[in-house]
Formats: sequence, C-alpha cells, structure tokens
Amino acid sequence: MKKVTAVAFAFIALAGCKNETSEQSQGGVQLADIKPLVNEVLTKEQRDALTPDEVLKLFKDGNQRFIKNDLTARDHSEQVRKSATGQFPKAVVLSCLDSRVPVEDVFDRGIGDTFVGRVAGNFVNEDLLGSMEFACKVAGAKLILVMGHEHCGAVMAAIDDVKLGNITAMLSKIRPAVEKTVYDGDRSSANEGFVHEVCENNVRNTIIQIRANSPILKEMEDNGEIKIVGAVYDMDTGIAELIEE
Repeated sequence: MKKVTAVAFAFIALAGCKNETSEQSQGGVQLADIKPLVNEVLTKEQRDALTPDEVLKLFKDGNQRFIKNDLTARDHSEQVRKSATGQFPKAVVLSCLDSRVPVEDVFDRGIGDTFVGRVAGNFVNEDLLGSMEFACKVAGAKLILVMGHEHCGAVMAAIDDVKLGNITAMLSKIRPAVEKTVYDGDRSSANEGFVHEVCENNVRNTIIQIRANSPILKEMEDNGEIKIVGAVYDMDTGIAELIEE
C-alpha cells in the first residue's frame, strides 16, 4: 500500500477559511447603493425555445462577466420565491467537489438556472448518469458541461495512485485518464504540465463515458436536442476554457 503523499493529503484534508472582513465599497461605489436585479426565472416555454448552442453562448458570456468581476447583482430571495413551484434549468454542469470552483458564479447563473452535480475528479457513474438523464430527458436541460479544473487534488492523487479507504475506488475512475495520457517527461503530480494534460483527458474520458453508458443522452445529442461539451477552469484567471475532444 502506497503512502499518502503531501499532495494527496492536501486533497483529502478538509480545510476551511473564512474572511471576516466585509468590503464597504467596490470601485468607488457603495455596495449599499447597488440595487439587486431580479433576473426572471425562465418559464418552460422560454427555456424550450433556446437551442443548445444558445445556452452554451449564455454560459460563455457569463464566464466573461465573471472574469471581469461584473457578475449580475441578483435578488436571490425574490428568485427563490419565483422558482419555488417549478424549475426549468438550461443546463447541467458536472464539476469537481473542489470548494474553489463556484459553478454558478463562474458562469454568472442564478437560482433555477442550472443543475449542478459534484464529485471529486468530475468523473461520471451510474448515479450521475441518472441525474443527467433526469436533467435533460425529463426536465429539459439543453447542455451538459463537464468541467475539470487546474491544480485538481483528485487528479494529482490519481496520478500518485494513492490508496486510502473509499478514496481508492474513487480514484480508480480517474486512473484511465492518467494511463491514456501520452507525455514525454516527469509523469508525477509535481509536474504541472502533466497534471494539466491528465485533467483535460479526464474531462474527455468523462464525456466518452456519458455517451457510451447513456443511450438516452447519446440519442438526444445525435438528434441535436442537447450538446455535451467539456471545459477546464483555471483558478488563477477564472477562465473556463472549452477543450477539444
């Protein structure tokens, strides 16, 4: 049994950090003077009228607002009330468990906008496939976005082949991406270049698994009802960059 490396320990350990300082102004504007907007919660008719490409563009545009620190000011309490009796999300995002990846903020989405599934290493299993099938086939979402991220502790632990409790089985879902990554150089978690390549391949492998193990989603994609895409989130810049399959 391999020892748990420092990198893996960082992935496994749960650490919290709370900033007690609240800013009173932003860019010279008093926060109290900013009136929250109430983005209309989409009706079924409005959501159904969107194409998968239009939904993807909305997410791209939202990410641009995020990286420019121009997020939409929302009245969340009002959105909660408006969405209480139903939901018609545009998309489903499969993200890593990592607390540094705030999915709704990354794409400037509000309450009732997006289904979000999380698991360390953003791989897919039967439960997540079922959730995606519900999101798209039953609830009508138009986009599946699989999003990995830089500096992913789960990916690094998979590279190091960590063995520890149930984490061992979880990392086995990521190991195929490690094994299929062709890379000349240091194939360790200390090499950021190799980690990045594995991260991208892990996203690609997840998309392959979605298509291979869900005939429902594969048929919907083939019929143009949904789009399945992958992205890698850069925690240094906030950019969620789409990747080529």
